[in-house]
Amino acid sequence: MSNHAIVRLEKIMDELREQCPWDRKQTIHTLRQLTIEECHELADVITDENWKGIKEELGDILLHILFYTKIGTEQNQFTFDDVINGICDKLIFRHPHIYGDVVVKDEEEVKRNWENLKLKEGKTSVMSGVPRSLPPMVQAMRIQEKAKQVGFEWENKEQVWEKVKEEMEEVRAEVEQHDAADQSNQIGHQKNKIEEEIGDLLFSVINYARFLDIDPDNALARTNKKFLTRFQSMEKIIIDKGQRMTDLSLDQMDEIWNEVKNH
Repeated sequence: MSNHAIVRLEKIMDELREQCPWDRKQTIHTLRQLTIEECHELADVITDENWKGIKEELGDILLHILFYTKIGTEQNQFTFDDVINGICDKLIFRHPHIYGDVVVKDEEEVKRNWENLKLKEGKTSVMSGVPRSLPPMVQAMRIQEKAKQVGFEWENKEQVWEKVKEEMEEVRAEVEQHDAADQSNQIGHQKNKIEEEIGDLLFSVINYARFLDIDPDNALARTNKKFLTRFQSMEKIIIDKGQRMTDLSLDQMDEIWNEVKNH
C-alpha cells in the first residue's frame, strides 16, 4: 500500500469532516447502515466477479474505515495507527506457527488453534465471534464452521445428506398434520412447527453445501440473479407481443419460460 495514497485519502477525509455539512454531521451510528450497504454492494460484485466493481467497492469500504477512525480520534478513543497496529498484533498472536514455534499440519489445524487462541483472549464461547446482525444464511455457515473447529462435526458428507433427507421427512410430516388440523389454535401451533422444521431443513442443506465446499449464500445469490434475468426476459417477450402476464395461463407462461431458458 502506497503511503502517499493513504496520506492523500486521510487529508481528503480531514477536509470533508471540517468543511462538508453532511460529513460533519455523521456519527458511528449514522454510518452503521451505510457500511452494511457497502458490504452488501461488495458482495454483489464479488458474486459477479466484477473486478472493476470490486476495486471501487473496496475503496468505499476503506473510506468508511477512515471515517470511523476519524471519529474515534475526535472522541479520544483510538487513531488509525491504533487500528492498524491492533490487527498486526492480533495476526501475529493468532499465527504462532508463523511467528512462534508451533507446528501445524494443515489449514484445519490452523483454524482450531485460532479458536483456542481467541478463548485465551477472553472469549467465553467459540460462538461469541458470530455477529447477531449477520444474514441468517451466513450466520448458519459461521456457526457450523465454529462448531467444526472444536470437533462438533459430522464425519462425512453422506451423513449430512442423510440428515437433510430426515429433515425433509419431518417437514412433510408437520405439513400433513397442519392440513389435518381442524381448530384454529391447532393450525397456529402446526404452522410454528412447520417453520421450525423448515429452519432445520435449511440449516442441514447449508451444512451439506459446506461439506461440498460450496458457499450456499453465493449459490443462492446466483440462482436469484438467474431467475430475475429469465423472468424479465419472459416479461419482455410477452409485452412485445402486446400481451400482459395476467392474461396468460400458467402453461402459456411456462412455455415462454422454457423458451427463454433454452435460449
